[in-house]
Amino acid sequence: TGTISSLQRQLEIQESQLRRTTSEKETLQRKLREHENQLQAMSAKICSLSEEREHEEMMMAIEKENCSLRQVVTEQESKLAEQNKLISELQGTVSQLRAEVLSSRQHIHKQQQAQQEIQSQAEALQHRELQTRVALECITSRFERYRSKIIQATFSTAGSKPPQAEVTDEEVLEAMQKIINERLEFHQMLKQKGIK
Repeated sequence: TGTISSLQRQLEIQESQLRRTTSEKETLQRKLREHENQLQAMSAKICSLSEEREHEEMMMAIEKENCSLRQVVTEQESKLAEQNKLISELQGTVSQLRAEVLSSRQHIHKQQQAQQEIQSQAEALQHRELQTRVALECITSRFERYRSKIIQATFSTAGSKPPQAEVTDEEVLEAMQKIINERLEFHQMLKQKGIK
């Protein structure tokens, strides 16, 4: 946005300079036309003179004035050429600045779109994270209830000592394996005695 403001400021300055230069060019062209009109008027005066002496004096004066006017015209034409060159350069600069402003706006628009997409993805990820946490808490709660029931069932059998402290998963598995082994031994013993 700062770049666009700077470019627009430069664009306004260049356009103002272009208008000023164009105005100067028009002024020079007007002066040039005035001098040409003066030259034509002087030429008309030459044709209208009847006396040769006055004609010669007038011719000298006119020639002198014509020389001065030609010099002025030459200078004005030189200035006009410079102004035309400056106008061309200013028009090129203005076009370049406009292109840079357009490019900057397009770049900012793309950045805003990318930011919106990232924001949308972040919101989706946050939503998924929340869902995952809820599911994890639910699974953890069920796992703890299931573990508690296993511990209760394991250590509530006859001959088992209730745990005095928190039981690890390995201790629970050991106790369950012991109960299973005892049941298998008891089953084998009944089978050997022929008891169903």
